[in-house]
Amino acid sequence: AREPGNRSKIAVKSKDRDIDPVGACVGMRGSRVQNVVQELRGEKIDIVPYSDDPVKYVCSALSPAKVDKVLVYEDVRSMEVIVPDDQLSLAIGRNGQNVRLAARLTGWKIDVKSESMVTAQEGEYQSLMKLSGMTEEKAEQLHKEGFKGLTTVASANPDVLASASGMDAEAAAAWIEEAGRIISEEAEGNGQAEGSP
Repeated sequence: AREPGNRSKIAVKSKDRDIDPVGACVGMRGSRVQNVVQELRGEKIDIVPYSDDPVKYVCSALSPAKVDKVLVYEDVRSMEVIVPDDQLSLAIGRNGQNVRLAARLTGWKIDVKSESMVTAQEGEYQSLMKLSGMTEEKAEQLHKEGFKGLTTVASANPDVLASASGMDAEAAAAWIEEAGRIISEEAEGNGQAEGSP
């Protein structure tokens, strides 16, 4: 995968177990790859080991970033990759270049998130469980449809929410009202807590 003049990512493998394919391409102290870089006027070249295991392959393709956790969605050929907070900009790359080339190289859609982003999302998801009659299945369904937390439910159109949750518009309207009430109560509670001596 290549963006000419800027960066290339190359996946390599060897049929001979005694040969390290990445080392063979890089050469002694980087001599082989440096010759190519000079020929291409400074274009960066990442050489990564190919793997039949898609998770390993995607993690290698995102180098030099370190990956913590990967969630795989085979049906849509997509992966959610979670990296430490200090690795997020490295994983995404300048103007998204690193993740874009990794996705092109591996053939998988890659959604990179930092640990703190995931923690915040989990908190939003859990907030949906405060609605009366909410189940894990319904919360998951709403989350997939873009209703990530109470604020998105409170500001929803009843018909859209009903369609996303598989319930009637009246029940959806009740959820919208309840979500707004919970948010107000929590905001008031936080205000009192902050103002208390």
